Amino acid sequence: MSLALTIAQPEAEIDVEGESDVSLRDDIRMLGRVLGDTLRDQEGEPTFDLVELIRRVSIRFHREEDEGARHELEAILSELGPDQTIAIVRAFSYFSHLANIAEDQHVIRRKRQLSAAGQGAQPGTIAKAVERSLAAGIDIAGLRRFFDTALASPVLTAHPTEVRRRSTMTHEMRIAEILAERDRLTPTHEEQADAEEELRCRVLTLWQTNLLRKTKLTVLDEVANGLAYYDYTFLRQLPRLYAALEDSLSALEGGEGAEIASFLRVGSWIGGDRDGNPFVTADVTAQTMRLQSAVAVQFYLDELNALGAELSISTIRVNVSDELLALVDSSPDGSPHRRNEPYRLAAGGIRERVRATAFRLEVADLVGITEKPAAKPYDSAAELLADLDVIARSLKLHKSGAIARGKLRMLRRAVDCFGFHLAILDSRQNSDVHERCIAELFEVAAPGTDYKSLPEGTRVALLLRELTTARPLTSPFAAYSEETIGEMNMLRACARIHKIYGAEAIQTCIISKAESVSDMLELALLLKEVGLVDPAGSSAVNIVPLFETIGDLRNSAKVMEQMFRLPEYRKLVDSRGGMQEVMLGYSDSNKDGGFVTSGWELYKAEIELIEVFKRHGVRLRLFHGRGGSVGRGGGPSYDAILAQPGGAVQGAIRITEQGEIISSKYSNPAVGRGNLETLAAATIEATLLSGDAKAPREEYLTVMDELSDAAFAAYRSLVYETPRFEDYFWESTVINEIATLNIGSRPASRKKTRRIDDLRAIPWVFSWAQCRLMLPGWYGFGTAVRLWLEKNPDGLPLLQEMYREWPFFRTQLSNMDMVLSKSSIAIASRYAQLVEDVELRESIFGRIRAEHQAAIDALLAISQQEKLLASNPHLDRSIRARFPYIDPLNHVQVGLLRKYRASDTDEKVLQGIQLTINGISAGLRNSG
Repeated sequence: MSLALTIAQPEAEIDVEGESDVSLRDDIRMLGRVLGDTLRDQEGEPTFDLVELIRRVSIRFHREEDEGARHELEAILSELGPDQTIAIVRAFSYFSHLANIAEDQHVIRRKRQLSAAGQGAQPGTIAKAVERSLAAGIDIAGLRRFFDTALASPVLTAHPTEVRRRSTMTHEMRIAEILAERDRLTPTHEEQADAEEELRCRVLTLWQTNLLRKTKLTVLDEVANGLAYYDYTFLRQLPRLYAALEDSLSALEGGEGAEIASFLRVGSWIGGDRDGNPFVTADVTAQTMRLQSAVAVQFYLDELNALGAELSISTIRVNVSDELLALVDSSPDGSPHRRNEPYRLAAGGIRERVRATAFRLEVADLVGITEKPAAKPYDSAAELLADLDVIARSLKLHKSGAIARGKLRMLRRAVDCFGFHLAILDSRQNSDVHERCIAELFEVAAPGTDYKSLPEGTRVALLLRELTTARPLTSPFAAYSEETIGEMNMLRACARIHKIYGAEAIQTCIISKAESVSDMLELALLLKEVGLVDPAGSSAVNIVPLFETIGDLRNSAKVMEQMFRLPEYRKLVDSRGGMQEVMLGYSDSNKDGGFVTSGWELYKAEIELIEVFKRHGVRLRLFHGRGGSVGRGGGPSYDAILAQPGGAVQGAIRITEQGEIISSKYSNPAVGRGNLETLAAATIEATLLSGDAKAPREEYLTVMDELSDAAFAAYRSLVYETPRFEDYFWESTVINEIATLNIGSRPASRKKTRRIDDLRAIPWVFSWAQCRLMLPGWYGFGTAVRLWLEKNPDGLPLLQEMYREWPFFRTQLSNMDMVLSKSSIAIASRYAQLVEDVELRESIFGRIRAEHQAAIDALLAISQQEKLLASNPHLDRSIRARFPYIDPLNHVQVGLLRKYRASDTDEKVLQGIQLTINGISAGLRNSG
């Protein structure tokens, strides 16, 4: 029996029905067969049989929480040797990785099938968004005006839950390509045999490749990992997406229309986010921009080389424009063979200027250029684009428009989107750091000034006075602390990046834990010291508050109201086009107040911010700090954006793409393009079609307030008010062992304590996912609904109506539905056994178990479903298909944790734990 054959059996809980899922089942069966053969060949028949035995017993335990199955599992696992354990963990982990590949390919396949069948535009596509906009009475001209000022921006972040290595991703991407080729082509028997042989080689190479990193990632390692997605997806897929959109608009207009503005742009925090990461220094940020720029420059050089080879058009056959001939004069190519090929010569001349620009950008060494060309470097990417436009215009004027629509069109769009900076790099720091720096600057400038002790009003007056003074506050002759020197060097590095790479390179400086007006003015003053804010009232960057905790969210509108009343600050806003960005944090608000309250306070904050901004005539741009997991604001982006209150998405939105999901969203080019398109489509619809409605009925808001209050109390009671809860958490989860993984540059905690308050939100959520409780994604909801129904015995129909009619409420419950489906109280009970204090264990886990069931019961009653995910059978089948391969990893992890915590010194025990973390994360996908 092979791994693949078990997939189709009932006990494996596969229930793939309908013709649309047959191909998925076949792909999984084939990949499972290859993996099974590899396991048998590499580790032997006994190990293969053991994997099957563990899988079967695990299924029985999962279905029935059978005590007999529990004891049988414990007996099997306790007898495993270290090498056997590693092999078993790797087998189950790799199955999850391969299943992910198959599912991604199935999504692509279904889209192609629907398109080929003439099913029309699908929800979540730009085509559908355009169709709905036209149906709502918005004409093409209105759509074009929207794109002129719109912004949809995924912002890549690096967080300590990304456990995939680029080495394994490379092989997995090739496996995905092999599956895609099987779909698109009709191979001969020989080609099919070759493809299967390569597939076996790739799986074998994966098996023989180390899943884990042996050394801890540096920040620049994280930067390099993030840059890989530009090669995989962004540089080529974004231009294609724009081309498809322009062509569809032109078709509607009955002719070739004007090009649309590049409203979809990629941002990044990797290398610029220094909040709590001491390894992000000024030098690291400067190096980050060099690495980013090198990727862009190398891409342009390669594309210009290919373009030159393609444009063999001869003046013997066609004429060219005078401005093209002027470009030809700058070409260094003196070959007589190309004297009648002006386009080729022009491309060569442009390429030489880009090569010269590499020296100005300080990236020549990174792109392998050792000798500086004589050509004049470009001062900006706009100059490069202007030269490419010359070629395009000449082609179109002389009956070669079709050629202009090919490689040249894609390159022009890439230059417009990515410039010489590649990604818009954000800078972020904590308000406490800014406060300490400002306090020291005032103390040094005027000894005896105790800035920290000043009341808020006095602080604001002092900051405003200094902000509008041309005299610098800092002195090159004064001595400052290491922290202040580091912060000022960082901001000077940002200013230098502006001069070298353009103002587009860093557009936003974010203040974490923003709580007050002074928090924002402190950053403004620091920026003034490095020349990014002018005392006359202009700013070269957006000053963006990040409201994170429940208290901060509730206070956010008040802070922004006060900011806009300050003429000095309002000048800075007006200098940025009358637009103010505000970032809302899901991670800390969830850890602070729980899933229900976090989502609701974010929604209410948006409503209040909309009113404040409207009153002051300022355009609001929201930046959502969403995580991959539901516990950190994750879930489907399309639904989440459309669930915002009316007026929240004013043609612009930025959303973080967390480290643990970037690979699944953007390593496959087709999947990546689909995710980019979904973000763009949601931005269009939320702006043009949402209206100003806060909720269909005011009564809904009252109900949510009551539910939130009850859920908040239940969550806080467990996490912050239960004695020794932190002991339960640290003992029952893998939080301590996560710190041993070489998966991120940032510490898991802000301080060296076990307090939940000091723990970062990311490992908090990741740890609960590993033990299959996903507690941050549902805890408190069941109690809230029960208490509300006790007060409102006839209120269930109203909750059901809210679910049907209100996108916000429906999206919250839909995300909870997914989280509860991925959780397993049976598996979690095994982790609870790791808590040594029996009374503590039984008390806390008993409460969690009861709340888990209450959440399920409430969800099913409100959504009127008979079981979880009844409304999403495809996701339901996907999740249930994974259980037989995720559950064993949890069981093995528990056994290894027991050994490790009992001071087992075998290094393979820790290695096994780390491998299970990888495998469980891969199986759950959006776990961190």
